[in-house]
Amino acid sequence: MGKKLRQGDPWMPGYRYGALLPAISMNLLVAEVERAINFYQAVFEAEVHYYDIDFGALRVGPLEVMLHADHTHDTHPWHADLSSGTARGIGAQMRLLGIDPDAVEQRARAANAAVIAAAADKGHGWRETLVRDPDGYEWAVGVLIPPAKGPARPTTSG
Repeated sequence: MGKKLRQGDPWMPGYRYGALLPAISMNLLVAEVERAINFYQAVFEAEVHYYDIDFGALRVGPLEVMLHADHTHDTHPWHADLSSGTARGIGAQMRLLGIDPDAVEQRARAANAAVIAAAADKGHGWRETLVRDPDGYEWAVGVLIPPAKGPARPTTSG
């Protein structure tokens, strides 16, 4: 782990927060934690548990998300690419089901965030929008639409 710029103690010891994480969570490296926090609150109405200059902990819909400032990973092999401004997240897309895509698109536009695709019904059974965060990570958020909204499995009688 790299350097910390935080003054004082964190909100809780790292091992304690680690023990609270669900089986699946996400960690994103960001240029500025506060800028990312502001985006996730404005666009996704994220619940922010804590943040400081080094780290942020929040919930985006059902997903627990950690944000680490680039400088906290200054010994990681990624650091040179992150520092150079290389695009982040190319080839990965975070997909969250159960978040109103029309509302997300509206809030993203109001926040001058990058809307990659307007909310639309898709053949894979979602109404979704694509939004990019300030660090270049792309999020697809949406809700199920018919016919995907129907029963998950065919029912049989008998």
